[in-house]
Amino acid sequence: MKDIQNIVKDLENVRGSGANKIFTMYLNTDLSDPDQQGGEWKIHLKNGLNNFEHYLKEGNNEEELANYKKIKKKVKKFMDEIERNVMKGVIIVASADEEVWFAERVQMRLENEFEWQESPVLDQLNTLSEKYPRTGIILVQQDQVKLIDTNLNQVEDTAEYELDVEEDTWKVKQGPRHGRAKQGMGSSNIQRDLFSDRYEANQYRWYKSIAPKLDKQAKDREWKRIFIVGEAPASKTLETEMNKDVEDVILKNMLDHGESKILEKVLD
Repeated sequence: MKDIQNIVKDLENVRGSGANKIFTMYLNTDLSDPDQQGGEWKIHLKNGLNNFEHYLKEGNNEEELANYKKIKKKVKKFMDEIERNVMKGVIIVASADEEVWFAERVQMRLENEFEWQESPVLDQLNTLSEKYPRTGIILVQQDQVKLIDTNLNQVEDTAEYELDVEEDTWKVKQGPRHGRAKQGMGSSNIQRDLFSDRYEANQYRWYKSIAPKLDKQAKDREWKRIFIVGEAPASKTLETEMNKDVEDVILKNMLDHGESKILEKVLD
């Protein structure tokens, strides 16, 4: 998905004309909502779509009614396609001439709203763009660093770095770690002890060396907010050494947690 703030800017310039108006829909599909336990969103969707059709029929505006029916058909098709995974909310902005079609599921609860006007109704989308801009979460745990690139409270991408102690450099992690796992139990303990000794002696220099890589990631990914998650002193060292502003440091080891749990902890 494009950056949500850029999407809002694009939609702010959209204008319908005459019978070709703009349809806007915000639909609450959050199944954890007590009011949604029976899939009531389907009823809200049906009623919301039908209300405009009844209104336009009464107005005897055949061209506008025809345009609306085109959008209604496309909206219903989209909702049928995502029915098994509607997340917490659905936003649609559309025009009958197909110049405008923005349809996204989001992981935030919305207020049900259906609009048919000459321009999109963007209040709720604006609120989301302010609260959930493109954000980077940096998880750190000794010789591992993981980046989670999020947009609109959803994971867009991830990247992982692992410290190659022998070469004294950070490398992009390509797959499961094998180095120490191949050792016997006694040898593995020795390896961990050796690493712990080197870690204590070199941790500041190691985290200082990866900070420029993280700054570049933040720039390339256009992060508006940055969070660092990890135990001290690693997380605090990264905050100090990065040039980009860090909004918050969460002193908790979450590198092995699921990404949805991490977003819930950091962004909610």
